[in-house]
Amino acid sequence: MPPTSELQKIATQVRRDIIRMTHGAASGHPGGSLGCADFITTLYFGIMKPDLRNFTMDGKDEDLFFLSSGHLSPAWYSVLGRYGYFDYHELGTFRMLGARLQGHPSTHEKLPGIRVASGSLGQGLSVAIGASLAKKLNNDSHLVFCLTGDGELEEGQNWEAAMFAAAHKVDNVIAVVDANGKQIDGPVEKVMDLGDLKAKFEAFGWVVIKMDGNDIADIREKMLLAKVACGKGKPVMVLMKTTMGFGVDFMLDNHEWHGVAPNDEQAEKALAQLEETLGDY
Repeated sequence: MPPTSELQKIATQVRRDIIRMTHGAASGHPGGSLGCADFITTLYFGIMKPDLRNFTMDGKDEDLFFLSSGHLSPAWYSVLGRYGYFDYHELGTFRMLGARLQGHPSTHEKLPGIRVASGSLGQGLSVAIGASLAKKLNNDSHLVFCLTGDGELEEGQNWEAAMFAAAHKVDNVIAVVDANGKQIDGPVEKVMDLGDLKAKFEAFGWVVIKMDGNDIADIREKMLLAKVACGKGKPVMVLMKTTMGFGVDFMLDNHEWHGVAPNDEQAEKALAQLEETLGDY
């Protein structure tokens, strides 16, 4: 695994990519993408074991990742490009008509790394659990990871999936909740208060781990603990505290940046706070 300092450099470039992509498209979701940049970077470059050179839709004999909260696609696309699934210069086509990098991940465009269309919130956990069961049937010891959001947990399908995973001892899945406390309409606690998520998931039969999603050292430590917890009869849930807009001061912890792209002046101000570490596309 690369040192924390190297992962931080990658995550900083990912944040630059997010700003440039959403600004260039004049649309997209920068807030949550910035908040999850550290996690998705660390997951791919330090935790997961994907097969970069032999991408297949069934994903046999490799770790899999499903982005349930598909509006965070700028962060995922950036990491996929920087990891080498495709030429990262393609990031400049984000949300363009006919491009492979659509606003929400899509399988129609056959973009390497994408195995399911997402963005209809609440479905990703079910998909991840299905993929986990397939791995068990195939005697594949690799793991399945899924990123969802706290606002997304307002969708009832998540709780059906949570019950199913525990009842069927799906212990090769690691679900991660981006708990930034924000959604498009405002604070989660005001839109639909979720209460004590740790107590809820434990009551549903999951192992629950708490993590700081904007601290790469903590991400490394807690995700490794999550991997150790697998294979013991229970699904694993990581409650990841993040801050929306992390890395850009005027976007920080502000739900209004959920789905608004920065204008020219705002993009320039944001990029001034994010060092170019790997080279812009």
